[in-house]
Amino acid sequence: MIKSFDKISGIIFLLISILFISESLKISGSAYGSVVGPKIYPLILGIVLGILSLRLLYEAFKQASDKKETMKLDYKKFAIIFISAIVYVLLLEIIGYVISTFIFLVVAFQVMEKGRVIQTLIISAIFSYGVYAMYVNLLGGALPRFSLF
Repeated sequence: MIKSFDKISGIIFLLISILFISESLKISGSAYGSVVGPKIYPLILGIVLGILSLRLLYEAFKQASDKKETMKLDYKKFAIIFISAIVYVLLLEIIGYVISTFIFLVVAFQVMEKGRVIQTLIISAIFSYGVYAMYVNLLGGALPRFSLF
């Protein structure tokens, strides 16, 4: 853990979470055709991000930095995941949520840790379909489906 990076990123993420929460409260409470309003997920994500950033700040300030910190950045992995996130957003409406999320997760997991392909495929499939089923069936929301036309 690189403490100075953790402190800076914790503060940035805390500010982003405050922005998420304040801006999500300005969104209307209901949406046509959906039981879940459009402000629910940004509000929940803002709260979760705030809690996690406070935890990161707590851990970063709790440990004393005795030795010199060195930071090794892996630009290749970052670029691959960043480009795959852009491709994910572009393909979301075209090939649907489940397939595009599955592909993005497989790429991201394999970039972060090569190997264990079967485990990666299973986790990606369960997560992408599970989130889709929960959001559409339980919460009554709508996500992009696969369609050729």
